[in-house]
Formats: sequence, C-alpha cells, structure tokens
Amino acid sequence: MIDKFVPSIEAALDGIGDGATIMVGGFGAVGQPHLLVDALGERGLRHLTIIANNAGGDFGGLPKLIAQGAITKVICSYPRATSKTAFDTLYAEGRIDLELVPQGTLAERIRAAGAGVPAFFTPTAAGTELAAGKEVRTIDGRACVLEYALSADFALIEAWEADRWGNLTYNAAGRNFNPIMATAAGVTIALAHHRRDLGTLAPETIVTPGLFVQRVFIAGGSA
Repeated sequence: MIDKFVPSIEAALDGIGDGATIMVGGFGAVGQPHLLVDALGERGLRHLTIIANNAGGDFGGLPKLIAQGAITKVICSYPRATSKTAFDTLYAEGRIDLELVPQGTLAERIRAAGAGVPAFFTPTAAGTELAAGKEVRTIDGRACVLEYALSADFALIEAWEADRWGNLTYNAAGRNFNPIMATAAGVTIALAHHRRDLGTLAPETIVTPGLFVQRVFIAGGSA
C-alpha cells in the first residue's frame, strides 16, 4: 500500500546530510515550509547549497541556517532584507557564495529540470553583469543568454492538502515556487496543512501529482 505520510519531522528530513543541495519553496514568507526549515537548522549541517526565491530575508529558518554557517552557497533572486542580516556579513567576508538569478529565469530553470530540458535561451539578463561568462546567441534579432536547468537533491515545499499517495493542492499564493520545485528534486518533502482521505481530492484541484512527492508531513499533527 502506498502511504507517503511520515510520523515526524525527523522522518521527513531523513537522509539530508552535509553538502546537500536543497530547494525551499515560497515567495517571501508565503508558501515557505517553515517547520521543515526550522527543523533543518537543528541538524548541525554544513556546506549546504540553498535554492530559494528569497534567501537572505529576516523571516523563517533560512536566516538561522545562514548565521550558523550551514550554507555555503545561495542561488536566489532576492538575497536582501529590509534590515541587515547574517547573509550581508558573510557575503561581505567572502564566506558565502551567491548566484543571483532573475526571478523568471529562476522559475524557468527549475521548471526545465522537472521537464527534462537541459538548457534554454532567454533574453533576460542579456547585456548585464548576470550574463558574464555565459553563451549568448542572437535569436530573432535579440541577444539571448544560455541558462541551464536547475535541480536539487531535496525540495522542501508547503502544500495545503495531501492524501497518502502524495497528491497535493495549494492555497492561493502559497502555490508560487512549490509545484515546480516538487518536480525538480530527487526527494520532495511536503509540509501539508490538511490530510485528506484517498479519493476525496477532486482531480482538477490536484496541482502536484503524488508521482513527484516522496514524503508528506502534516503540520500540527502526526500522520
């Protein structure tokens, strides 16, 4: 019997070790699986690469992971916060690497990985510092930059509802980066707010099929 519910956060995060590349869903604080990220900070990990839209914010568990020195590289669109954070200090000291990616390009690189597309050309960032060292071609009269698909060992995402097969729905803006990240990781771990019986989720409401999900932890209660 397929049952992807796990009884604890520890079981959800099993196998995540030093040097892992981890995608974290969310747009700002919305849709970020805070419980999973907070628990990740308790594992004493090192040399992590984090892929997230916001990686230098002053909310959730990512700033704590950065301050702990657990993260050595960040791939994101927005690494800053309204106030100075540990990221600013570590980056200025050369103790954390940053790959800055325009938001649409970040989303497409992740989506491409899930779709099995190894690379694509985009006019975004052509003629800017972000295109330095990258292949550029003229396509239909526009300079386009070659960007490579972006995958991860693990994806930590937030969902609204889940059944035991791992089928997921999302609530409003919580959908953001979560569905594409679910398709682009070796192991996708979902934090869901509601457990539903198999067959009760209407097919047209399921955004992420269980095929892409390996583990589901229900927020606020055991599976």
